[in-house]
Amino acid sequence: MKGINMIKILVTGVKGQLGYDICRVLSGRGIENRGVDIDDFDITDAKAVKAYIESYRPTAVIHCSAFTAVDRAEDEIELCTRVNADGPKNIAEAADAVGAKMMYISTDYVFPGTGDRFYEPDDPTGPLSVYGKTKLMGENAVRAASNRHFIVRISWVFGINGKNFIKTMLRLSETKTDLNVVCDQIGSPTYTYDLSRLLCDMIVTDKYGTYHATNEGTCSWAEFATEIMRLAGKNTVIHPIPTSEYPTRAARPLNSRLSKDKLESNGFSRLPHWKDALARYLNELNGSTPN
Repeated sequence: MKGINMIKILVTGVKGQLGYDICRVLSGRGIENRGVDIDDFDITDAKAVKAYIESYRPTAVIHCSAFTAVDRAEDEIELCTRVNADGPKNIAEAADAVGAKMMYISTDYVFPGTGDRFYEPDDPTGPLSVYGKTKLMGENAVRAASNRHFIVRISWVFGINGKNFIKTMLRLSETKTDLNVVCDQIGSPTYTYDLSRLLCDMIVTDKYGTYHATNEGTCSWAEFATEIMRLAGKNTVIHPIPTSEYPTRAARPLNSRLSKDKLESNGFSRLPHWKDALARYLNELNGSTPN
């Protein structure tokens, strides 16, 4: 492993929840990093990507940028494909050309979400939505472009920088006494600050491959919302409803349980339970430093 002063990491999507926290953690560890976003270069422009990465010459790239508007993706297939499939290909090829490692952040949406078992990283995929299909295309592009890659699938993220389910619930609780929330989609809420510490641990190793990384424990969106209201001291009542009563443009996986056994077998620590993460996140929203 290179010494800390020889590591230089480029992080795309710094304006998002995860990219922001990754840069925060890297800086806290004294690791040189640069967070970039659309204002710096367009990831769908191969020449622009190549020029930027050749100029900065990072030792690793953590690629967080993505088209994440899941429902809008069903109507903007071309744009979603360019961002989620062509973008990672451009980044991975440019990174490989300068000898940099590549970390690609993927999603639980690459799976069909059937049954109730925990998906392993090498399980067959089968995305239901345009978003999931394009993220899987991005995974395959990264695998083809670089032998030194990490592909990390995550789910249900929340962080200080940007929109998320928790902020939406808290906002709605200001005016709503009751809320209907789906109860048959099961997954793991994941605090981007916790996730960032794990990803920063991973990127300085050579333990390449496909991983799943979420906070521990699982719940439904309705259970998540109920815990948000309880911890935040809100009186809004959450009414569990099936997905069939809350139709959306894009299909969501009902089962987003992701196995983290591979993390442990490769020497990485599992993340704290999602309830613990939620409590710490609410403290961060109230001005505390994350821990």
